[in-house]
Amino acid sequence: MPYPTDLLPTVFDRIVPPVCITLGSPRPVARLVAALGGVETVCWQLDLHQAARLRDELRDLNATAEVVSTPDLWDLERKFRTVLFPAAAHAERDLKLDVVEQAFHILLEGGRLLTLSEYEKDSAFAGWHKKVFGKCGESPTDPAGTAFWSTRTGDRPRRRHEVTFRAKIPDGPSATFVSRPGVFGYGRMDNGARALLEVADVQPGERILDMGCGIGTVGVLAGVRSGCPVTFVDSNVRAVTLAEQNAKANGLADAVVIAAASFEGIPPASFDCILANPPYYANSEIARHFVAAGKTLLKPDGRFVLVTKVPQDVVPGLLNTFGDCGTTEARGYTVVVARIRSTG
Repeated sequence: MPYPTDLLPTVFDRIVPPVCITLGSPRPVARLVAALGGVETVCWQLDLHQAARLRDELRDLNATAEVVSTPDLWDLERKFRTVLFPAAAHAERDLKLDVVEQAFHILLEGGRLLTLSEYEKDSAFAGWHKKVFGKCGESPTDPAGTAFWSTRTGDRPRRRHEVTFRAKIPDGPSATFVSRPGVFGYGRMDNGARALLEVADVQPGERILDMGCGIGTVGVLAGVRSGCPVTFVDSNVRAVTLAEQNAKANGLADAVVIAAASFEGIPPASFDCILANPPYYANSEIARHFVAAGKTLLKPDGRFVLVTKVPQDVVPGLLNTFGDCGTTEARGYTVVVARIRSTG
């Protein structure tokens, strides 16, 4: 069996239910649940799309666990005797530390955090465990990775990891954003978002959709510059919480914020302009999903504006879907503007 199940035997005798498995890719997490042998288990995910995939994987393995998505791990009830954290090597460093911090607060007294790291020699988790829990045990070196464990004793204040920054685009006011680990736009506004807004040229009176909004940087800046009503949609529940907070803090009182794994339920032909800054991994699968939904959600004569680093993967699909699109190079990115032409 693939990681992290290979590492599970090193900590199996330390696992006491109920168990919470935090984050992790759907298939490995489902296999962890199956390997636990039916004990009471809750799987926590930040992303609704990942959560849905995990439910599918659990069903395929005939394994049982409750899958939940909340903005913070400590939103869960403090009832767990074990938190299992399958920490992938590619995962964001600050998010890993955030999980260690928040896991403490959902453990009962004497409960354990067990971190399963992909790294054979991990130089970070022992220090993080000690910082939060005071002590840390560690498994011997193993090609499958390294396991770390700590026990909750006593109490400690909650410590939230977040970064606040300001951003603006030319000819527009600046805005302040709060960001947290595990969301796109943590600590900064990326150049792709800037390029997108510079090319989009949102006009007063338009209805805007910030598709895959992250913390809301694109939609907020478009809204404060134009005075347009903005709808924010993302599958990451932490991101959506921050987008709502950032929209209100910057004066977008009429913002609509939606946490959803898909765009079903949003009325078709609702928007004059859709702004999209999708991730590039998985062969631009998310970008293709955005493009397909965008055609349905745009009004006649509306425009779909997408920024990408891999135009060769995205532009052909936009041409096939819309038939009318142009490209602009900006800040090292390609911004594609596709339109739905009215037939009247």
